[in-house]
Amino acid sequence: MFGSFFPVILFLLAAGGLVLVILFFSSLIAPHRPNPAKNSTYECGEVAEGSSWIRFNSRFYIIALIFIIFDVEVVFLYPWAIVYRHLGFWAWLEMAIFLVILLTGLAYVWAKGDLEWIRLPEKETESSAETPLTPDNLRN
Repeated sequence: MFGSFFPVILFLLAAGGLVLVILFFSSLIAPHRPNPAKNSTYECGEVAEGSSWIRFNSRFYIIALIFIIFDVEVVFLYPWAIVYRHLGFWAWLEMAIFLVILLTGLAYVWAKGDLEWIRLPEKETESSAETPLTPDNLRN
């Protein structure tokens, strides 16, 4: 029973050994000249100002997630394109449905305004623009 796992175990041992050999040779060959600029937080040559514990706008994360979702989905097109001629009409139809779903998601995200780096403030309604905010209006 365990004999069928022998190639997998051999492959894992070979991969781990290769990683160790590469790390060993890179530590021998790589230059090691530490200095204060190299050991600083940012290696860009700029002096860090302030704390690194600042609030980031969540828009960066939303756009990154949208990019990853669409990027991963597009990866499915490559294997399909390679064997397209052997698959026939049904594979073309399935990919067409997949692309329609993908483009619908893109249109939804675009219409919602999630692809904008800076979201503009919402437009005021006519009733709120005409009525000034006073304590009496807030009670009603």
